[in-house]
Order: sequence, then C-alpha cells, then structure tokens
Amino acid sequence: MADLPEIHAGFPSPATDYMSGVIDLNRELVRHPEATFFGRVVGDSMADADVHEGDVLVIDKSLTPSEGDMAVCFLDGEFCLKYISRRPDGLWLLPGNRKYKPIHVPEGSDFSVWGVVTYVIRRLR
Repeated sequence: MADLPEIHAGFPSPATDYMSGVIDLNRELVRHPEATFFGRVVGDSMADADVHEGDVLVIDKSLTPSEGDMAVCFLDGEFCLKYISRRPDGLWLLPGNRKYKPIHVPEGSDFSVWGVVTYVIRRLR
C-alpha cells in the first residue's frame, strides 16, 4: 500500500506533523474493480475470526479460492460466509465460531464460491 503514512502504535512519531492528503480506498483495497463487490456481515458465524455483524466485506469474484480462504459461498439457494477446506472426504465450509459446525458440501449440491474476501472493514465507533 504505497503512499500511506506509517502509523506507529507506540510512542508518537516526530513525523506526525506530516500526513499525506486524501486516500483513495478503492485504489488501496480493490485490485480487480470489475469483479469486486462489497457486502455487510449478518450473523455471528465468523466471530472467532474477528468478523462481526455489521462489518463490510471486500469480495473479489475474480480470485480462485485456496485452502483456508474466507469466501462468500452459495449453497442450496443461500449465501454464507465461511472458510474453504478441501479434505479427502470432500469440500467443507468451516465457520469461524465454535458454536457452529462445519458444513460438508455433498456432491451434486447447488454450490459455488461467489467470491473471496480480501478485506474486512469495521466501524470502531
């Protein structure tokens, strides 16, 4: 992320008097504009992964999902946010909350990975 000021989490830096101007979040967060969408999280199935209700997701539909990617999936008519896991016994969708069980995706299911989550944006106040 070029052109962003470094923000130290310790003692104030002597450079705090110099801060660059406008930051274009689209330029910083979106690699494939034609394939990138935003969505808002509903529910708590990813709470242990520090993804909470109300957070905004940056979702890139052009990326091929890899093992462990957080993805927006479409399964049997519903969207869900889960981790992707390919195991010897098939494809699994893993929640980021111990309260929920993993979901096995049976052969022949109406399933697709709609997009890979690249960023989570959260309001702090």
